[in-house]
Amino acid sequence: MIGSERALIDSTGWLEFLTDGEKAALFEPYFRQANRLLVPTLVIYEVYKRLLTIEGETAAEGFFAFALRSNVVVLNDMIAVKAAELSLNHQLAMADAVIYATARAYDAELVTSDPHFEGLRGVTLL
Repeated sequence: MIGSERALIDSTGWLEFLTDGEKAALFEPYFRQANRLLVPTLVIYEVYKRLLTIEGETAAEGFFAFALRSNVVVLNDMIAVKAAELSLNHQLAMADAVIYATARAYDAELVTSDPHFEGLRGVTLL
């Protein structure tokens, strides 16, 4: 992976790539090796719900199948506690804090286009 052994692409990155958004090509290299991608269950929720809304069931199910070929990470007690601390320390919303805490717990590069993560360690902002 670019910059790290593992990468975690946040919901904005998945949606950008899957809906062929303006930055889709920037995210594309990170999707080439599904076995190195971490996918928090929260990202599955956010992306699946959004795709159901804007693209329909086929697109949502396609995303889900791809996500399951990656490394799905379930929110556990340690990630939840770390997310709470990160939320307070960096003024992150709950979902962003959980995603960032998951990336930190697995020493993964967080790849995003969300400016809320700007300046945080281990984040690649596209």
